[in-house]
Amino acid sequence: MIVVIGCGNLNRSDDGVGVEVIRALQARAASRADLTRPRPEARFLDAGTDGMAVLFAARGCSTLIVVDASRSGGTPGSIFEGPGQEFEQPHQAALNLHDFRWDNALHAGRQIFREAFPRDVIVILIEVRSLALGLGLSPEVREAAVKVCDRVEELIVARGTGPAR
Repeated sequence: MIVVIGCGNLNRSDDGVGVEVIRALQARAASRADLTRPRPEARFLDAGTDGMAVLFAARGCSTLIVVDASRSGGTPGSIFEGPGQEFEQPHQAALNLHDFRWDNALHAGRQIFREAFPRDVIVILIEVRSLALGLGLSPEVREAAVKVCDRVEELIVARGTGPAR
C-alpha cells in the first residue's frame, strides 16, 4: 500500500500546501470512483503538524510520500523532490507545534519499526511565499500544488497500484 501524507498548518497561508494537496488528491480520487473496479491501495492522510501521525501512518506501507511546505529562501512555488533518507533528522526537543516533525518521524520510524517501516520514501517540498497568519495559498504555491498532485499520481501509477483514487 502507498500512503501519501500532507503536512502543514492551513491557518498559516502557504504552510497549508501539504494539506491542500491531500484534499485535491482526495477530490480527484472521488471524481474517478468506479465501483465496478477494485480501488488501488493508496491512502491519503492530512497529518497537519503532527509528526506522530506520520510515524504511525507509515508503518507497514510499501511506499510513503510526504508533501510539505519549505522555506529555504528559494523562488516561491519551486518544487523539491528527494528520497526520505536525505531528510531524516533525529528528534531534538523544542516547545512549539513542530516539536516532533515528519523528518523526525522518518528517523524514529526506521529505528522503531525496522522492516515494517517503508524503504521507499519520497519527500516533495513546495517553496512558500508566506507563512503569515491567514487562509489560502499564494498563486505560485497553488500552481505548484497542482503539479505536485500530478506528480504524486505518477508515482502511484509507477509503483503498480494504478491511478490514485
